[in-house]
Amino acid sequence: MIQDDFRQQGLRARLVQELRRKGAGNERVWEAMQRVPRHLFLERSFGQFAYKDVAFPIGAGQTISQPSTVARQSALLSTREGQRILEVGTGSGYQSAVLAELGVELFSIERQSALYTSTRQLLQQLGYKSIKLFLGDGYEGLPQEAPFDGILVTAGAAALPQELLRQLKVGGLMVVPLGAKVQTMTRIRRLSETDFEQEAYGECAFVPMLGGIVRQ
Repeated sequence: MIQDDFRQQGLRARLVQELRRKGAGNERVWEAMQRVPRHLFLERSFGQFAYKDVAFPIGAGQTISQPSTVARQSALLSTREGQRILEVGTGSGYQSAVLAELGVELFSIERQSALYTSTRQLLQQLGYKSIKLFLGDGYEGLPQEAPFDGILVTAGAAALPQELLRQLKVGGLMVVPLGAKVQTMTRIRRLSETDFEQEAYGECAFVPMLGGIVRQ
């Protein structure tokens, strides 16, 4: 049973106000995050902390990003309604839900089969039936669905994933935590078939981006 009572909604509103004070995100993103019940994407033992600006483990060596990180990445992607967006690293599905609330057509890849199964079920229960989930290797992207208006990578890549760059539309944006040890939030804009522009937006910390599929 999906439970999202007035107390949870109030805590969520307080979190959104905190994100506003920090300047993490923009108005569209904050409105979207107000609609997503983050406590349902966490293990029940962490539920009381769901609306703190902190990250938590979700199993399979993965984490649910802190809300300010989700807000910043979502804002950097500069989405518009109806755009085709690829998310690499579905994880808990929280970032997926925020993107769906922004009105995009979302394609999301998860390499951990256990997470893929549980997150698909949760997103369907929450009514996010339009999100297209795939079990696969994020480094390979989804060439059969490309090109994309935007690509959001939710794990730290040691180097720019070249196959993902090829799947980005001209004029499209990719947001990726880039770096082996110290990561930098990076936005890539595709200027032409061969040219890209790169911008840096400060240090960040993510679990590493890994290849392959883990079947459990």
